[in-house]
Order: sequence, then structure tokens, then C-alpha cells
Amino acid sequence: MSKAFLGTLAAALLAAGPALAAGDMGAADKQAVNPTAIAMFVAFVGLTLAITYWAAKRTRTASDFYTAGGGISGFQNGLAIAGDYMSAATLLGLSSMVYLTGFDGVAYIVSFFVGWPIILFLMAERLRNLGRFTFADIASYRLDQSKVRTFAAMGSLTVVCCYLVVQMVGAGQLIKLLFGLDYAIAVVLVGVLMVIYVTFGGMIATTWVQIIKACLMLGGGLLLLLLVLVQFGFSLETIAAKATAAHKAGVKIMGPGALLADPVSTVSMSLGLVFGTSALPHIMMRFFTVPNAKEARKSVFVASGLIGAFFLVVAILGMAAISIVGTDPKYFEGGAVGGKLIGGNNMPIMHLAQAMGGDLLLGFMSAVAFATILAVVAGLALAGASSIAHDLYARVICKGKATEAQEMRVSKLSSLALGVIGVVLGILFEKQNVAFLVGLTFGIAASANFPVLILSMYWKGLTTRGALWGGLAGLISAVTLVILSKTVWVAVIGYAQPIFPYEHPALFSMSLAFLVTIVVSKLDSSARAKAEIAAYEDQYVRSQTGIGAAAASAH
Repeated sequence: MSKAFLGTLAAALLAAGPALAAGDMGAADKQAVNPTAIAMFVAFVGLTLAITYWAAKRTRTASDFYTAGGGISGFQNGLAIAGDYMSAATLLGLSSMVYLTGFDGVAYIVSFFVGWPIILFLMAERLRNLGRFTFADIASYRLDQSKVRTFAAMGSLTVVCCYLVVQMVGAGQLIKLLFGLDYAIAVVLVGVLMVIYVTFGGMIATTWVQIIKACLMLGGGLLLLLLVLVQFGFSLETIAAKATAAHKAGVKIMGPGALLADPVSTVSMSLGLVFGTSALPHIMMRFFTVPNAKEARKSVFVASGLIGAFFLVVAILGMAAISIVGTDPKYFEGGAVGGKLIGGNNMPIMHLAQAMGGDLLLGFMSAVAFATILAVVAGLALAGASSIAHDLYARVICKGKATEAQEMRVSKLSSLALGVIGVVLGILFEKQNVAFLVGLTFGIAASANFPVLILSMYWKGLTTRGALWGGLAGLISAVTLVILSKTVWVAVIGYAQPIFPYEHPALFSMSLAFLVTIVVSKLDSSARAKAEIAAYEDQYVRSQTGIGAAAASAH
């Protein structure tokens, strides 16, 4: 594997997910192909296309298309959720943070995980009992359908488009590297695969793509962990001791460092990750694919266990890389140990894979990295298509009078349109720093979607007016603060100093959203507001019992 390939592979994956928010996506040069990675990539695509063909025969209704007819088991859905959440950036970015900073990297990992208990205990059951296809079904249950669905769709589509661009750029760069294709052709290839999965296979195909991706990611990580543990006599204490001996900071890597130096930034980042995760449209959709609330809770329990185990694996691999990769001259430019890593700071786990299993394991991990991106892209496209067809077209434009066939047609056209948008924006952003879009994605989800969603489920006093004003306050403030922060004002626009001193907006924008929502709802004394407050009792019974919830269909 050439040094140039390793370097550009790192750059290609910088935008794969939130863990690498500081990454700069630049143009990558074409490289010599990696036969192992190509073979595994082709095998993955072939398998997923076969699944799409199988799923297409079972996708007959809108329920099948959006939610697999609610017929996915809790265990299968848990695997799919884990597949949706474990990204290439999780593998590369978080492991590299542990490699570079030790304890700080582990603290960052915890921020990515702690959102799941909130989903398990506060949201999973009510999401399944109250929703049908999208989170707007829940937010608008007792509120004004047209207004709330329009706002919810706007927030969902903003999140989907921002995250889609990040994924498309990363995936396009990776395919370009593996095949030596022009960047534009690579992005088009990814867009075509995404549209095929969603348009023909719907949620059934998307679910199985995510399940396969989760198994590959977990399998690859566990295999690498096993090889590493053999090196250290299966002793975590030995791994830690050798890491502290090899790291330039010594034993200090076992304590808090620069990441926790600014408590405001740390809290804001953590809030965005915790509550943003709870309100990502493609994550919430997964709770409508199971037959009942029990299976919804089970799916989160399974997902939490798998994600937690994978994050633990990532932390151990990052620590092991300190003594294996960090002391081997062949992984540093010019052979200078302690200097610049070949391929950049996000490559320790790839170097570790090569050290443990040669080019074969490195090729496998490269193919897995692409599989993770493609699975997330499919989930995003389906979430965006459902917002357009189910919320805007069927409920707002047609006032609930659209036939199922019409809604399905709009869904498929929407997925095609999102594919085109993703390809166009992916090409336009090829040489741009897209890191700010990751912060914007989680900031909007935490500030615009989460407050409205959680208050609609738990607070009797929420009104349509409060939801709209609060949601808009969260949306506008999150976008504004990201633009004024270092990630855009300095890194993209080019000013010397940011106007907003923090990189993550959630502490401020989410707090504002909750405050405005509550105050405006309290001040709303209209007749409609009183009727909406009175309707909470019916919603509460439905949320607890599931009476009237959509039933599952078998496949």
C-alpha cells in the first residue's frame, strides 16, 4: 500500500461523520488501485443489490416503503440502528483522538454514547406508539398539522441535506481512490447506488444494508482487537503501561487534557451530540419499523450494547496504536518517530490494521469504511423522501387526500431528486472544508427538532404557536452561531477571529429554543391552544398503551 494512497484515504474519510469535525476535505489525486479493497467493495455492492431486488418484491405499500411495514424485529432493528450510527469517522476519528490525547479521546467517545440511554428510557416507546412514518407524526399529533409538519419537514430536510453532502464528499473521494476514477464519476456512482437502494427497496433494503454494514464494522473491529490482544498477552494493563511509556506526554494521557480545558465548549459539544443524536431524522425513522413499543425498547437496548461495545473496542485500539504504530519508524514521514504520521493524524487505526494483518486487513478495513458511508447515505435519502412525500405532499399540500399510490410516486421521485442534489452538491463541495456542516447537522437537530419533539411528548402545555416560534428560534440561532464560529467565519470565510467564540452552538441555541417554546406556549391563550392542551390526555393514553398505533405487516 503506497504512502500516497494512505494519505489520500485519510483525507477521503475526514468528512464521514461527526467525530472528524475539524477535518478539511480537499481534492485527492488518483491512486493505484488496491485489489483487495476493490474485491471486497464489489462483493458488498453485489450483495446489497441482490437484497434490494429481494426487497423490491416485498415493497408494495407506503408502509412497506417508509417503515418495512413495521415488521422488523427488535434485534434486527438494533443492528440496523448500530449500523446507522457507527461511521467510518467513528473508527478513524475517535481511535485517532485516543491515540493522540488518551483520556480526552475517551471522554469524546462517551459524549457520542450517552445519548442512547435517553432514547431508550424517554423516547423509544412513545416514538413507536405515537408515530407512523416520520417524527412530524408525533410533533403534530395534537397540534396544527399543516404548520407543524411544514416546520418539521424543513428542519428534517436541512439536517438531511447537510449530512448528505458530508457523506457524499467522503464516499466520492474514497471510491475515486479505490478505482482511480474522476471525482465527479465517483460521486455519481455513489448517488446512483443510493437511489437504487431507496427507490426500489425502500426501508426493507435500507435496513439490511445497515445490518450488513454493522456486522462488517463490528467484525472488522473485533478481529483487529483480537490480533492486538494477542500482542499484549490479553492484558489491558499492559496496553496502558506500554502506551504511557511510548507517548510523549507520558502518564498525563491518563488524565483530562485540552479537550476539557474550556468547560463551555465541552458542555455545548456534549449537548449537541447527546440531544442531536436523539433528533436525527434517519435515526428516529427506525423506531417505526418495529411491530410494537416492546420491540422498540429492545432495538435501542441492542443498539446501545453494540455501539457501546464498538466504542470500547475503538478506545482500546487507539490506546494500543500508541505503542505499536507510535514507535515504528515506517509509519512516519521520513522515518522520524514522533513526527508526522504518513497519511495524517487520522490514520493510526489503518496503520494498526496493516501492522497486524498486512495489506489484506488494511484492504478489508478500507472496504468497510466505504460500506459505512453508503449505509448512512441510504438512510438519509429515505428520511428526506419521507419528509417530502408524507409530511409536505400528502398532509400539507393534499390535506390528507392523496392516495397511497400518489404518495409512493412522490416518495420515489423525492429520493431521485435527493440523489441528484447530493451528487451536485458533492461535486460543488469537492475542494471545500465541509466540517462545519457536521456541527450544523447536530446543532439543528438538537436545537430545532429535539425541543419540539420532547415537549410534544411530555409537556401538556405545548401549543402550535410555541412549537413554531421555539423551533424557528432554535433553527435560526443554530445556523447563525455556526456561521459566526471559527469553523465558518475563520476556516471558510477567512476572517482572523470568530464573532462567536465557541465551535458548537447547542448550549445556546437549544436553550433558546426551549425558552421561547415554553414562554410563547404559556402566553398563548387562544381557543386553539386550549383545545391542544386538552387533547394531551388522549395523546398520553395512546403513548402509554399503543392503542390505535399502526400495526405491523409480515414479509
